[in-house]
Amino acid sequence: MKAAWLERYSKEEPHLRVGEQPTPSVGAKDVLLRVSVAAVNPLDNMIAHGEVKAIVPYKTPLIMGNECVGVVEKTGASATKFKPGERVYCRLPLDRIGAFAEYVAVDESALARTPEYLTDEEAAAVPLTALTAMQALELMDAQAGKTIFISGGTGSFGAMAIPLAKAHGLTVITNGSARNAERVIALGADRFIDYKKEDYAAVLSDVDYVIDSLGGAELEKQFSILKRGGRLVSLRGGPNTAFGQRIGASPIMKLAFGFVGRKYDQLAAKNDQTYDFIFVHADGAQLAEASDILTLHAIRPSVDGVFELKDVDAALKKVAVGGSRGKTVLHVR
Repeated sequence: MKAAWLERYSKEEPHLRVGEQPTPSVGAKDVLLRVSVAAVNPLDNMIAHGEVKAIVPYKTPLIMGNECVGVVEKTGASATKFKPGERVYCRLPLDRIGAFAEYVAVDESALARTPEYLTDEEAAAVPLTALTAMQALELMDAQAGKTIFISGGTGSFGAMAIPLAKAHGLTVITNGSARNAERVIALGADRFIDYKKEDYAAVLSDVDYVIDSLGGAELEKQFSILKRGGRLVSLRGGPNTAFGQRIGASPIMKLAFGFVGRKYDQLAAKNDQTYDFIFVHADGAQLAEASDILTLHAIRPSVDGVFELKDVDAALKKVAVGGSRGKTVLHVR
């Protein structure tokens, strides 16, 4: 089968080899998925740069790619949820990625049926961002009627997080470039802040929840808009002790995560707030729940770049540069 793989970690611009690899074997609870479209994410660049080795120590060479859509080719002896010919999609399990390939073997528990109204390109844009939003809302125990700020909500993550947060009964505020305002409001945002005209930290206060997609210096600003007792979940800030406990890390790794995340925990503690880092995991049942919400509201993910598998490096570069108005995807076959 054709696939794109990483030979070795590098801090430089990622370069993946594209060529032939063996078709994966199918375990008893696995589904062999014939991939049609895979999505490209910031996470793929982070993996290539070795930035997540402390969380998932991938060995190279590594077939890359974290989410995809395709058709069930065959099923393992004990896999009963799906049948050959069904169109499904998934965020691949952390320890078995490999979406940038014509075939991938997936534990059936990670899969969900693809909403019929979505194209393959649109469907490939759903799993990772939808699950990230669902798991962030779950982690902060978000309650209907309260307010959430989603930082930088004009990209592919916001396109999923905003409507899912609205479906949970939250008042949604986000920020970004004015050229995206109309699109983001259409997704369900109750308030849009043009970052060139207003600093969200100056105009917002007493927000119940924050989902941080930016990290860095923005985190301190986001803590400042949270009410006392508010909850912040970050996609970029870095792991802390609580994260280590959730994933069952070793005592040494818990200490390491605690060291990395101590400044964020300290910021949160000043106002009885909480800080959590999220590294999204596969969950077919949760993805099916998100799919039902998307279908109910006829939500179509934004796709802002379609590449062929041979051009995977260009796709990774586009994602790294930023400024996209939606997800970048790869035609695998």
